[in-house]
Order: sequence, then C-alpha cells, then structure tokens
Amino acid sequence: MAKKKQRQPVKQVEKKDEGNGLFDQLSSDVLAKLKETKKQLVAAEQEKEEEKQAQLAFEKKQKEKNKSFEELLQEYGDSGSKF
Repeated sequence: MAKKKQRQPVKQVEKKDEGNGLFDQLSSDVLAKLKETKKQLVAAEQEKEEEKQAQLAFEKKQKEKNKSFEELLQEYGDSGSKF
C-alpha cells in the first residue's frame, strides 16, 4: 500500500481591510453633501405631494361650484331643508 501524503492545512492570511469600504472612503464633507441632497429631495417630494393635494381639493371645490341644478337635484334629492 502506498502511503498517503498528509495534507498540511493551508493557512490563509486574512487581512482586515479597515477603511477600504465605500462608506469609509467617503470623506466627511462628501457624506454631508449627500445627506443634504437627500434632505432636499425628500422636502421637494413632500412639497410636490402637498401641491397635488391642494390642486385636487381646488378642482373638487370648482366642480361642486359649477354643478347644474339637475346634478344638484340628483345628488341631494328631497333631503334638503324645505322653506
């Protein structure tokens, strides 16, 4: 029988590359600019949503204002107060 060669465990050198991540590479001023840009985008999106809601409310009010007598009668019928 042939003798089996015993394998010696291969030691892998693990290097801890601290500071090599993307977050670590960014300087603090670039990170601050990114955070500020994110805040501005969120604020702009919120403002856009508020404008959209205001526009919808205005259109609803105008539509109610411009209803014909027939549309009002169909909507409210005889449920209105009588004089």
